[in-house]
Amino acid sequence: MCGIVGYVGPRAALDVVVEGLRRLEYRGYDSAGVAVVSQGRQFLTKKAGKIANLDKALAESSLPRTGLGLGHTRWATHGAPNDVNAHPHLSANGRVALVHNGIVENYARLREELAREGITCVSETDTEVVAQLLGLQVEAGVPLDQAMRAVCVRLQGAFTLVATDSENPDVVVAARRNSPLVVGVGDGENFVASDVAAFIEYTREAIELGQDQVVQITRDGVEVTTFDGLPADVRGYHVDWDLSAAEKGGYDWFMRKEIFEQPKAVADTLLGRHDADGKLTLDELRISDAELRTIDKIVIIACGTACYAGLVAKYAIEHWTRIPCEVELASEFRYRDPIVGPTTLVVAISQSGETADTLMALRHAREQRARVLAICNTNGSTIPRESDAVIYTHAGPEVGVASTKGFLTQLVACYLLGLYLAQVRGTKFDDEIRATMRELESMPAAISDVLSDIDTVMQLAADFVDAPSVLFLGRHVGYPVALEGALKLKELAYIHAEGFAAGELKHGPIALIEDQLPVFVVIPPQGRDMLHDKVVSNLQEVRARGARTIVLAEVDDDEVTPYADVMIRLPKVSTLLQPLVAIIPLQIFACELASRKGHDVDQPRNLAKSVTVE
Repeated sequence: MCGIVGYVGPRAALDVVVEGLRRLEYRGYDSAGVAVVSQGRQFLTKKAGKIANLDKALAESSLPRTGLGLGHTRWATHGAPNDVNAHPHLSANGRVALVHNGIVENYARLREELAREGITCVSETDTEVVAQLLGLQVEAGVPLDQAMRAVCVRLQGAFTLVATDSENPDVVVAARRNSPLVVGVGDGENFVASDVAAFIEYTREAIELGQDQVVQITRDGVEVTTFDGLPADVRGYHVDWDLSAAEKGGYDWFMRKEIFEQPKAVADTLLGRHDADGKLTLDELRISDAELRTIDKIVIIACGTACYAGLVAKYAIEHWTRIPCEVELASEFRYRDPIVGPTTLVVAISQSGETADTLMALRHAREQRARVLAICNTNGSTIPRESDAVIYTHAGPEVGVASTKGFLTQLVACYLLGLYLAQVRGTKFDDEIRATMRELESMPAAISDVLSDIDTVMQLAADFVDAPSVLFLGRHVGYPVALEGALKLKELAYIHAEGFAAGELKHGPIALIEDQLPVFVVIPPQGRDMLHDKVVSNLQEVRARGARTIVLAEVDDDEVTPYADVMIRLPKVSTLLQPLVAIIPLQIFACELASRKGHDVDQPRNLAKSVTVE
């Protein structure tokens, strides 16, 4: 949450920072602000609301076009989203400008300490407390980087901080603990930001910062130290996508673009996953095969959409490996004294690699000596760095707050993990694994088929634009699809939506069924034991009570036709892989319905893309 940009170089910092904030607005859009240093002063403009409000304020009173500045787009935690609480914040002496992502948990005590020093904070934020502490340090003659280290060791909680000092117009200083920060390395210019998207227009060379580190950037260099002032080891990397990947490309919404990028995202995630002999190879998996053979339990930890990907993975992993697999909400995991140990594999799924709840759960698992594997889309982020192994998805940038291609590529990574474990442990024959891999590699074409025939779904959005509630039903791997379909609708359309295991319908939720209530039903592929027939029975139950049934079923499944008010046809795929195609119409429906209701599809209210606070 919150987007941060800092810049030093020959360009106008104002232009660089504001454009960077536009690309980070998915991280928060309660307010935005910028500060630049010129002639020994901090010049600052900030406004509540989206960046468009900041643009208007800057047009009315532009800031100096100097080469040092920082900016922030906010997802509010402490203090209401208004002009006063917007970042950047200034120290009482006006020298320090500061932006912040995260939560300073001991800010109240520090605020009281400042009051005793005669300093009154003007905002309700925890951020201003840090700005005031830095101001006291630099006023006493302490250089900004040293001041940052001295203040950081006093702070409790999770934070990324970026600061400038008006009397040192050549330096930006930043720090991180449990919150994302990346350095962009340019030619005669350098950047800091929450995400590489902020500076991808200027450089694709980046440095990942470790935990409890401070970075000082100038035009000519980057210096990284620990909070204790010791030199820190850093690792650079090359960003493998460019600016065009983060642009809309003619689509009205980033989310719609990302839905249509899913065939490529799935294909990219599958690239290079087997050798010439057809054996699966997961190069990023830094856990030995011998260790994997000792695993007797798998625990998947994740939040939101990633958790639903984990629920699908449970079915596949248990079926292919016969290892018990649990799926836990990361926000609950460490609070119930979970039973994990050296023979437990904990799988942490996070698109951003910075999800605070998942990171804290991961650390708890490691304290219990469990092995941790991350599934992540962001190279250099915290969760893969703190894990024993990682499977990177290759979705490219996902700007829309509601995840789409992130979900599909997480599913693919989970399938790869399950198949690799089956290969290592000998629970599936090699020809069976190769057959499943061949089907996985055919999925981009199957997804494209669904995307080429969306007229029915688009019409449904028009028909149900005023519907107050929508239900989703599924069984087996269709149940997590139902949950994800409902989540997308809640996120984007702001209406009541629920996903249910279809077999649980008669145990209470059937009371919700009323005349003309839209109910989406995910029908399993034909021939899957009795599963198909069971869901057809559930379909009949809701239709008999007046629901309007929208049925997702295989192209040749004529058995369900009499019970469907609307049919959405899916390609023929095996049961475990069906979520890869079944979720597509539900994503499109949520996107189109929200658009028709006049909502901001890419930036739904109260949400942000990367949840970096617990």
